Formats: sequence, structure tokens, C-alpha cells
Amino acid sequence: MVARVVIAAPGSGHGKTTIAAGLMAALRARGLDVSGHKVGPDFIDPSYHALATGRPPRNLDPFLQSEELLVPLLLHGAAELAVIEGVMGLFDGALGTEGFASTAHVARLLDAPVVLVVDASAASRSVAATVLGFARYDPRLELAGVILNKLGSQRHEDEIRAAVAPTGIPVLGALRRSEDIHAPSRHLGLVPAGERAAESQRLLPELASWVAGGVDLDAVVRVARDASRLSGKPWEPTGSWDGRRKVIAAAAGQAFTFRYTETAELLSAHGIDVVDVDPLRDKELPDGCAGLYFGGGFPEAHAEGLSANAPLREEIATAVHKGMPVVAECAGLLYLCRELDGQPMVGVLDAQARMTKRGALGYRKASVPSTHLLGGAGMSVTGHEFHRTEVLPRQGKTPAWEWDGRAEGFATRTLHASYLHVHWAGHPGLAKSFADAVHAYE
Repeated sequence: MVARVVIAAPGSGHGKTTIAAGLMAALRARGLDVSGHKVGPDFIDPSYHALATGRPPRNLDPFLQSEELLVPLLLHGAAELAVIEGVMGLFDGALGTEGFASTAHVARLLDAPVVLVVDASAASRSVAATVLGFARYDPRLELAGVILNKLGSQRHEDEIRAAVAPTGIPVLGALRRSEDIHAPSRHLGLVPAGERAAESQRLLPELASWVAGGVDLDAVVRVARDASRLSGKPWEPTGSWDGRRKVIAAAAGQAFTFRYTETAELLSAHGIDVVDVDPLRDKELPDGCAGLYFGGGFPEAHAEGLSANAPLREEIATAVHKGMPVVAECAGLLYLCRELDGQPMVGVLDAQARMTKRGALGYRKASVPSTHLLGGAGMSVTGHEFHRTEVLPRQGKTPAWEWDGRAEGFATRTLHASYLHVHWAGHPGLAKSFADAVHAYE
């Protein structure tokens, strides 16, 4: 039995991440084994979940992973109590799909009760109308309670509680404004916890105390435990490797803070040991390295430091030129270019990268135009873009992917570099293709 609750909101900016992470930390402080899960593809919010729970972060996304995999993936990663943070507004999903991949969609698939976080800083009794509207909009959902956020005073709280009472939706928490409780932001949202580790560790007890002081934790636990029993089996990373294991280096540290947890689990099942390497600080690849994985992050915020680590850049370039298999997504793509905002990078891609004013954000359905490291021509995947940079040229001689009639990225039989993030649990063949290439590399 997995106790579970979804923390949602009417829209972005209501305090979902702060309250969800604080709730995880507060429940953990009470001795509960808590896991954090994020609806959608985002990798920044889960970094705070991992800090709060002490467990690997997990994403739940029907577009990236399929509807059928959501319950198995939850069962695979869930602890005694799963706190699932929503994305955007409760009913906001992929455009033109009637809410596909929305928080509401995921809550229905998981048969999970929803607690609505409402920013009450600019309203009083009108909050009740918001709550009532969300409760009635989709009768398939269970709106189990509301947490009032950014309250100004006791009178403010009393007024809203009195207005909400006739709706029948219980108020499970009321939190005052706090200038001390916040996470700094950047051009793509919050700054990942891994980039501000010391500050995040200091903030966590304060966050847990703030939530515990204003939220009825016992009531939240009861809501989570009242969720129905889920049927199905936990997802398992499949692989049949029983030979000698190989080592790959995976970019980590402050510049590379994003990698889906299931990626390493799948590679391990295929006989691959993933060793973290910090391109800002480490001077060499691990002994016996036979492959490279560069995931997401913010290299544009650390370009000078990445460039200054010439020994590692040069070793990576030599390895790639010798045919060592390499997969690079988004941040990794930038790192492999000749330069990033004028700073020399690894240089194995004949391209330049730079920050831009406009960003690219959204789900993509992509296909392989020509056979390369990760798959054969015609293979299709689902993924997402999330960046505010550009690479010129946009693609190499053999593109990595094609979507909406345009080619993108760089690929060969041993290299794959693209802006597209793909969740390998939804497309496990990618992990196998990469692992096969690593095992073949000598």
C-alpha cells in the first residue's frame, strides 16, 4: 500500500515547490519514510525533493513515459508515503490535448487525492470561489483539502477560513508570508538545489519548521493513507547482462545537475556502472572509462569555470575522437561545442553555443532521420525541450532527431548530442543501444 497525495495549485507561483519540499522534510522529521515525485519533465524542483527526503528524485509524466507506466513507476520509487508535486495549474497540460499530462491527469491515473495550495496574498473571500471552482471542475478528482499560502495576518486567515467552510473542502494549513523562505530563480525557473548545496541544507530545517507550524501534518497523512490500493507491479529496469561490467563517466556537479534517476538504473541493468565526474573540478576521467553521458544543467552559468578545466576538456575530446560512445542532452550538447558564449568548450562538435533572449520549452514527438548511436532510422520517441540557448548550426551532417519537419542535433555511430531530453524509462531501447556501444568499445 502506497500512501500518496498530490500537491497542486491554481497556477504557477502559488508556492507548490516550497510547500511540497517543506512537507516532505517535515514528515521525514517525524520519522516517516517519504519519497518525492514531480509531475512533468522538470528537473529543478525534484532536486529540492531529493534534499528533503534523502531519496533519489522521480518524475511522473504520461507524455514522456506513457500512461501505462505511471503506476509501475510510482510503485518502483515510492516510499511509505509519496508526496507528488504538480506542475503549473492543476488542469494545465500539453496544449491542444484537453489537459493531457496535467497534474489532474496524473492524479486520476494514480487515483491520488489532491491538496490545493492557494496564494492568498491578494484576496480574501474570493479564495473560496477559487477552491469551489477547482473542486467542481472535474468530478473524477478528489480535492481533499486546501493549504492557504502567503497570508498577511490572523484576521486575513479567519476571513478566508470562514468563506471556505461552506464549500465543504477542509483547510489543512495556513501559512504566513515569510521573506526567509524562498529559493532563488534564474532564466529557466528556480536555481537547482545542487548549485546552492550549503544554503539549501541550511534552509531545509527552517522550511520543515515553517510547514509544520502551519499545516496539519496528521490530516495530510490521513488524506494520503486514505488513497485506494494501487494494482499492478513496480517498474523494474530490465537487462540481461552477465559479463564484465563497464564504467561510464556521467557529468555532475554544479554545472550538470540533471539526470533522470531511471537512466542510471537502466544502464546498471545492462552492465554499466555510472561514475559521476564534475567537469568544473575533476581533472580526468575515471579509470577504465568506456563511455560518456552528459545530461542537463546550466553550463551557461558556469562557462568560464568549465573552460578553465582544460585537462578534462582535452581528455574528453581525445576520447570522443577515438570513438568512445557519448550521449549529450541539452547542457551536454553545449559542453561539446567549440565554444559557449565565447568560452572554449570540448570542441568535438563544429558548432557554437550562446545564450538567447527567447527560450524553447515544450513537449516534442521526434524520430530518428538516419541510423545513429541510439537507434535505427524511423524510430520515434517523446521528449521535451527546456533551454534559453541556441547552437549554430542547428544540426550536423547526420542529425540526432527530427520533429515538426526540422532536423536537430548531431549524431554518428558513436555520438549523440541534442537539445531533446528523453526519459529512458519510456524508451528503454535507448539505454540498451548506448550500453551495447559501451560494451563494444575497447
